[in-house]
Amino acid sequence: MDLSPDGADAMHRWAPDARAAVFAPLDTLSRTELVAGRLADAIVLGLLADEEQLPSEADLAAQLAVSTVTVREALTVLRERGLVETRRGRGGGSFVKAPADPTAAELRERLARISLIELRDLFDHYAAVGGTAGRLAAERASAEDIERLERAADQLAAATDPGARRRAEGYFHLEIAAAAQSARLAREELALQSELGALLWAPFEGEAVQRRAAAQHREILAAIADGDGASARDLVEAHVRAAAERVTELRLNLLT
Repeated sequence: MDLSPDGADAMHRWAPDARAAVFAPLDTLSRTELVAGRLADAIVLGLLADEEQLPSEADLAAQLAVSTVTVREALTVLRERGLVETRRGRGGGSFVKAPADPTAAELRERLARISLIELRDLFDHYAAVGGTAGRLAAERASAEDIERLERAADQLAAATDPGARRRAEGYFHLEIAAAAQSARLAREELALQSELGALLWAPFEGEAVQRRAAAQHREILAAIADGDGASARDLVEAHVRAAAERVTELRLNLLT
């Protein structure tokens, strides 16, 4: 790192000081938007499958600790976005309508709107969350958690197209967060997957990348199963850094 006066000045120009966090915008989302966002994230990430029937409004309200009015309004938002379809009559209810996978052109267009500094910040955040989840999963995972992680690791090895690979990759990381037994970490992982997931694995093309990622999953899984928190954290962070390098290279190519 350049610690010369010029280097320090350059760093200061782009790095906000700690006080800036005090005045960062507050979260102004309503409860309806929060519920709609939570369900939308789950649908986009494939946690809720296409044509899957959602719980009733009353059950959703109870599970999410909100009113039925809030749930009803959130489902209206999701219907308008084309993510939920409501069917009447016997056997009716609200059903998931999974969106199509983004095309390579759509991913490149989205990536082009993100600056390199913002991209680095997103990956730093993701590595910190994922690494912490890996360490805690190694300390806390049950036998059932390990079994779910094994099934998640198998999904990436068996994936046959880029969309399936991205979903399998995201699912594995979400299972790590779940195994960490931290509701806050799991929610943060879900939010990050929704914001960054498609971009994170945008260059997920070709069998070579898939094989390397699947092997890394197995190494992470082994560390968690062995209860080696330090190794699990380091392996998750290295896995994310490898993805960051691929995405950054793709972003730089868009500048040429």
